[in-house]
Amino acid sequence: MNPIQPNRSQPNNPLHGVTLKAMLEYLVAEYGWERLGDRINIHCFNCEPSISSSLRFLRKTDWARAKVERLYLDSRSFDERKGQVTSADVPIEGASVWDRARRDVSEDH
Repeated sequence: MNPIQPNRSQPNNPLHGVTLKAMLEYLVAEYGWERLGDRINIHCFNCEPSISSSLRFLRKTDWARAKVERLYLDSRSFDERKGQVTSADVPIEGASVWDRARRDVSEDH
């Protein structure tokens, strides 16, 4: 039996198991701070940006976190449609439950 399986408590939630930090790190790697600040115009992305200051703000501000989550989902969906991101590209430690499960399934075949 496979030791890493998706959590069955939220099977339809694509963000389940993905931390805010992992989302933010992915977006910064994908867009850089300047383009991220252009896409989501918030102070913590535009003035002396850092992961820690952005996390503090996003954890307190629901509307901003929702925008980050939406951009993350849209970006991942686009990358997967274009074949730019595969489950093998995502490190196990920061991978979501879904990424780890996809990797395990693809390795079995």
